Amino acid sequence: MSTVAAVQMISTPDVAENIATARRLVRDAAARGATLVTLPEYWPIMGMSDTDKVAHAEAPGQGPIQECMAQAAREHGIWLIGGTLPLVSPDAGRVMNTTLVYDPQGRPVHRYDKIHLFGFTRGAESYDEARTIVPGEAVVTFEAPFGRVGLSVCYDLRFPELYRAMGECALMVVTAAFTHTTGLAHWEVLLRARAIENQCYVLASAQGGTHQNGRRTFGHSMLIDPWGEVKAVLEEGEGIVSGALDPAFLAGVRESLPALKHRKL
Repeated sequence: MSTVAAVQMISTPDVAENIATARRLVRDAAARGATLVTLPEYWPIMGMSDTDKVAHAEAPGQGPIQECMAQAAREHGIWLIGGTLPLVSPDAGRVMNTTLVYDPQGRPVHRYDKIHLFGFTRGAESYDEARTIVPGEAVVTFEAPFGRVGLSVCYDLRFPELYRAMGECALMVVTAAFTHTTGLAHWEVLLRARAIENQCYVLASAQGGTHQNGRRTFGHSMLIDPWGEVKAVLEEGEGIVSGALDPAFLAGVRESLPALKHRKL
């Protein structure tokens, strides 16, 4: 069995401060025996305004955010899924919201650019990611030692066709900064649905608390098994959730209820 872990943070507008926090929490996750660790969405910066991240956009392979992730993966000998960071885009006023995957040698080996961009308005609460982010286009999976891993980010969670397009995965990862409003209503039920309908483990890494910009994120980073049971959860605050992926249990779920083989459409 392989141990995986999700890091939960309450990121600030200070990139250096967030890097220090991420280093510490990844170290803690590795100390628990995790061989794959994921960071949350926007972990390097939760700015006072949405445009703050544009000033911190890095070119692929360059910059302190990517150096931090590469070093952490290499130092601890883990697969590191780097939440998201702002990467430069063809549009000078917007960034790519990008997940980079590092192998245990610290090499960037896979990249996923968030496809679905969040938009929500209710009263004074309003979000429009398309103003500062260029959407990605490609579905991304990769092979880890324990099986295929699918990558997704936050708002992607509401689009089950994305997860179907990943094929049969042992693990699907969701990195997020879900708002408290939408998280309270939908976060756990959507995560459990993705695990149940795809008969795989789901590891969700979230922002979880009240940030300096006044935004409150929902937290509840969790690991869910292929039967839809929550195996570990951290409600709010920074910290780690971890647990084991049991290949025999996964195979047993698919054998006893072969829903993936019964698909018609």
